[in-house]
This record gives sequence, C-alpha cells and structure tokens, in this order.
Amino acid sequence: MRGFAMVHPAIEPTETGMLDVGDGQLVYWEASGNPNGKPALALHSGPGVGSSPGRRRAFASAGYRLVQFDQRGCGRSTPSVSDPSVGLEHNTTHHLIDDIERLREHLGIERWLVWGASWGTTLALAYAQRFPQRVSELVLLSVTLARPSDVHWLYHEAGRFFPAEWARFREGAPEGDRHDLVAAYDRLLNEQPDPEVRAKAAADWCAWEDAVLSLEEGWKPWDRFSDPAFRMTFARLCAHYFSNAAWLGEDELLRNMGRLAGIPGVLIHGRFDIQGPCDMPWLVAQAWPGAELELLPVGHSGGEAMMARMVEALARFAPGSR
Repeated sequence: MRGFAMVHPAIEPTETGMLDVGDGQLVYWEASGNPNGKPALALHSGPGVGSSPGRRRAFASAGYRLVQFDQRGCGRSTPSVSDPSVGLEHNTTHHLIDDIERLREHLGIERWLVWGASWGTTLALAYAQRFPQRVSELVLLSVTLARPSDVHWLYHEAGRFFPAEWARFREGAPEGDRHDLVAAYDRLLNEQPDPEVRAKAAADWCAWEDAVLSLEEGWKPWDRFSDPAFRMTFARLCAHYFSNAAWLGEDELLRNMGRLAGIPGVLIHGRFDIQGPCDMPWLVAQAWPGAELELLPVGHSGGEAMMARMVEALARFAPGSR
C-alpha cells in the first residue's frame, strides 16, 4: 500500500536503533510521537517496502507512541536483500513475528495497538494470533491473507483486467514454468546466477505490481520502482514469501480468528481492490468476534477516503478516548 495522507505536520523520531534479532540480522526501528503515549506498532506493506516517515503524523496527533521497523532485509535493516548474495533462509513470517516480540520486549512495552496495511495486515493477524495478550486493538487497511488462492488471483487471474501487461509479465518467466508465475519468478530472482536475468525479473515483477494499481484514481507509476536496488529487494521478498504462502497453513489465519475474541478490530478495505478482493476482509470479519468491517468505493491504495477512516479509528482507540 502506497503513500500516506499528509494531514498532520511532519515529525521526526524520538528514538531510533538497530536491534540484533539473530541470524546475522540487524533490524532498524524507530519510535515517534509521545514517549509516554499509548504504544502502537505499524507493520509496513510489501513484503519489502520498509517503514514510512509519513505514517508518524496521524499517530502523533492522536497521542500515540508509534513504533515502526523495517522488516528483515529491507529499508535500513541489514543485510539488505538488494544484494542477491544475501540468502533468505532466515527471512520468513515466523522470523518476523519473533522480531516483533523481541522489539516489544526491548522497548519495555506490555501491549500495543497493531496497525497494518496490505502485507502488513497478514503479518499483523499472524502476530496477534500468536500473541493475543500483547495486542490491545487492530486497525487493518487493505486486508490480505496470502493464501495460495489469493496469490494465484493476484499473479494469474487478475491478468484478465490487464491482458497486455499480464502477457508481458508471463513472458518474463521461462516457457515451461508459466503455470506458476510466482514460483518461476522466485527461482529467477533467488536461484538464477546471471545478474542481468535477475535484474530483468525484478523489473518485470515490479511492472506487474504497478499495473495492478493503474486503474485507481490518481494513479501514476511508483517512483520507487525506478531504483534498481529497491526493485530487487521488493521483488525478491515478494516472490519468496508468496511462493511459500507466507509459511501459513491453508486458511490458518481464518481458522485461528477466534484467538482474537475480545480484541477490538477495524478493517477498512476498498470494494474495487483488484489486488485483494473484498471477500478477504469479509471472511475475516465473519470469523473474528468484535471486528468491524467498512468497505469503501476505492481500490487497494485507498486514497484520502481510507486515510480519513483510519484516522477516525485511531482517534477512537487513542489514549483517554474511552
């Protein structure tokens, strides 16, 4: 999910650090807003996008102490997977969940509101189901579940909306591997020794990701995809995670939604989200006691309408609001 509504003055972090989470990984983290405010954790999209400075604004205005971190291998965390020699064997959903807990303990936080967008919602749900006692509320935008059927939709079936763009994406995979494009690109990006082949695969992957959002109001090509290092980071991690169904069992998140009973949740999703059809948040809301679902006439990026609803949800859960 891209961008953030700039509805509040820009602020700088109050704290930053590099947390050693093991496996040779150092995770960049930062805190912003009120140091004594209600803790909130923001989980970025991707995988591989990294944390956003703009996100600090709405949380700070509502009195939160916002914690963000760059998930393994991306942003300011090291080593960066933009270097194809950096392996991904220690980069899975379960590693990220453990990193979140290490960060919480490092910061001395008992419980926090967890916010996520796009891939960040998958990670937020997986974390909350593992550690429900550590989550006070969940605010989730553009919900995804990373099931094999969801992955197949995005990288195969959604091509019916963008036939020319999908044909180019498909042609980027070896002819014999086109029945599963995510697995094919995972091999190109993470096993192929030729740097030119890897670079082309990263560019082709990112071109498809851009195309899927191109029907949304105000869309323009994402400038971050002009950076070869960012393209490699993003494409490698996306293909790695999605070719492995995020290491989650079939319908695992839906089956375990009962673990969130008693945790308030707000799901905000676009009815016209091609990247993540709105049956995903609907299924989550059906299985999660106490969740609220709001469907808006927008796409995956959400725009100002989604940001306004998010700000309302944060205000509702803010310190002193109840």
